[in-house]
Amino acid sequence: MFELREVVRQDDVEAFIRLPIKLYKDHPHWIRPLDQDIEAVFNHEKNKAFRHGECIRWILNDDKGLTIGRVAAFINKKTTNKGNEQPTGGMGFFECVNDRAAAFALFDCCKTWLQQRGMEAMDGPVNFGDRDRWWGLLIDGFDKDPNYLCHYHLSYYRQLFEAYGFQVYFYQYTFGRPTQGPLSDRLWKKAKLVEGNPDYSFRHLKRSELDKLPSMIRYVYNKAWASRDEIPELTEAQANNIVNQMKPIVDEKLLWFGFHKDEPVIFLLSLPEVNQIFKYLDGNLNWWGKIKFLWYKFRKVNRKAFGILFGIVPEHQGKGVDGAIIIHFRKMMLDDYRRYDEYEMNWIGDFNPQMIRIAEQIQTEIVKTHATYRFLFDRAKPFKRMPLISR
Repeated sequence: MFELREVVRQDDVEAFIRLPIKLYKDHPHWIRPLDQDIEAVFNHEKNKAFRHGECIRWILNDDKGLTIGRVAAFINKKTTNKGNEQPTGGMGFFECVNDRAAAFALFDCCKTWLQQRGMEAMDGPVNFGDRDRWWGLLIDGFDKDPNYLCHYHLSYYRQLFEAYGFQVYFYQYTFGRPTQGPLSDRLWKKAKLVEGNPDYSFRHLKRSELDKLPSMIRYVYNKAWASRDEIPELTEAQANNIVNQMKPIVDEKLLWFGFHKDEPVIFLLSLPEVNQIFKYLDGNLNWWGKIKFLWYKFRKVNRKAFGILFGIVPEHQGKGVDGAIIIHFRKMMLDDYRRYDEYEMNWIGDFNPQMIRIAEQIQTEIVKTHATYRFLFDRAKPFKRMPLISR
């Protein structure tokens, strides 16, 4: 017998937060997320998604009162119909012992809650909020540490999802490589297309320019991505929030833009990989955690940078600007600023062949794979994968 309980009391919140500690205790590559990052998702004041959505979470206890599972379900009214043939909600933050009945009980409660609100499908495991965090189920790369705000999962989760009837909607790849090493000839050829053209320039931002960063991100992002049916436009508040979260760890030399006549047309935005510091904090950024963070940051123990956003304004695609910005970035990393040993490109969907080609031209390899699953409530309805992005 299981007891399914909505998380409302403080002891339920604690059980929700602490369950992964027990599940992953024998997995050396798991890094405990910061408690405050998880709880921010479910905080009405901190998570702007509550302005146009709703969320619920549960814990699952066994007959001895021990917590053996957790999950959350949510509806984002901005995306329920965007790019979908049916109203689609989300589920996420799934953790569970290796018990099919327990896992199915968690999936069932998400399905029922979403159906009661008019949904006809659910995606998962996804985030109640931005797509760049807590998105997708890790299915390959268990021998690698997770990047900040990215999932690490137990290998048997895949079997639980697929046995229930979830199907892969798309894969997300993390590409990685050492910062040293060659790039493909194709990238150099691309860069030469704009070499000597005075209308184009490429550089990293200066710390004094950080106040301009939200508007620059929003401008390029919305032109590059928001035309996609299933991707909502980045609002001013969201852009400001992204930058505010970046500021404590930002390295301005990792924030690259390309300009055409002083107008931003491409960005390659990266951050220091702070999970290499957070793994020493045991999930707690209290006063002592902050002291430890500053100490390990001072010691520069994080030797990996990871890409968080890459986008090109459509009118400038195919003109070589992607090659040019990468060549400029590489020159800095090799010649002028040898701060990082590794580089990873996060969250590249298999529906984006152009971005995959760029990753391959950078001579990277896939080091982690996440899967975003979809479960159609009408089991007779034909399942369709996420459509490819076409230029």
